[in-house]
Amino acid sequence: MPYYSIPNVYFGILSRYFRFLLAALLTVLLCGYASYVAQAQENMAGAGFAIDGNFFAGKVVKHTWKFRLPVPEVSTGFDLNLQWKTWGKKDWHIRRRYPSIGLGLAYTNYGIDSVYGRCFSIYPNIEIPVLMGQKLQWTIRLGDGAGFVTKKYQRQVPVDTLNNAISSTMNDYASFMMDIRYLLSDHIHIQAGVNVSHISNASFHQPNLGINLVGTHIGVKYFPVTSSPRQVSRGLPTLSNRWLAQFRATMAMTGSNAPLGPSYPVYLATVLASKRWIGKNKAFFGVDYSYHEQINSFLHNNSFVTPGTEHLHSYKMALLAGNEFLLGRLGFVVQAGYYVKHAYQTQGKLYQKLGANYYLLQKEHGFLKEMYLCAFLKTHLSVAELAEFGFGMSF
Repeated sequence: MPYYSIPNVYFGILSRYFRFLLAALLTVLLCGYASYVAQAQENMAGAGFAIDGNFFAGKVVKHTWKFRLPVPEVSTGFDLNLQWKTWGKKDWHIRRRYPSIGLGLAYTNYGIDSVYGRCFSIYPNIEIPVLMGQKLQWTIRLGDGAGFVTKKYQRQVPVDTLNNAISSTMNDYASFMMDIRYLLSDHIHIQAGVNVSHISNASFHQPNLGINLVGTHIGVKYFPVTSSPRQVSRGLPTLSNRWLAQFRATMAMTGSNAPLGPSYPVYLATVLASKRWIGKNKAFFGVDYSYHEQINSFLHNNSFVTPGTEHLHSYKMALLAGNEFLLGRLGFVVQAGYYVKHAYQTQGKLYQKLGANYYLLQKEHGFLKEMYLCAFLKTHLSVAELAEFGFGMSF
């Protein structure tokens, strides 16, 4: 098999893997809701379930000089979120002040259909209370999932070589919403706020500048049964502020600079030291390493650049620090890094990672204390570099 065709195999595998993960995620959410209703002995069935609908309008933001697309006057859409308010069944519900978990469906009309097309998204999310009053509430909502677009860069009919923001039908969709909510009754809440969304394929194929949309929204949240499930309040076990040594191994695929060119693997390894604090967070610092086959291939194809030392210019190393917000078996990770060793092709000195760990094993004692699957989006401010997937262990 010629080397240039290998990425197509990877793409097929990752595409099927992604669809499997999406189907598995939906199954878990549905089963979780069924369990939530069946086991909520302290509450009537359906207590805390809500249908949350928001109309939004905003503006596409040009986040880099390479973004040459015309900016629409206004972009609009609708976000529907099926939401379940936690009531204390799990310890982390209480530690996080009873957040709400949801499954969102979003429709976005960017405003110039011939260039941007439309985006249909599905994404799990969590809504975290910031301030909770008798009639007024302030919340933030974070979500990430899949976005399917109707227009993309392509050379075939219908030709669209203007759209250098998106080059794949399936993309990552990230959403942030902040609401001020007024409680009309136990069944109806109204809200308004600001929202930010981002879609891209994390540079799996080029071109891939991504589309950032910043806007405002207004909506209604309807609780068929009650918005106030009976919350469990109990003493929680004290968790030590322990130190852990962690290791994670991940892999990504990135496209060549040529539009719709081949994709190449990136191999990543991270060594961390983490410290748990207030029982629901882990602060960490460590070292990131990544080896980029795309850079190695470029240097071999241009052998006069670094003759005989291509591999030495194809990897990066960075110092990193961040925090993991623990939500039971799920951990939401934010990370920042500073390069101490650049590859030949670089995107600046700083980078960021957002992602999640799903814990298969969690133990307070023993040699192996944690084992988890992980997924991260690596960015340089608003420009995505790659999406990585893998596993990790803590000792």
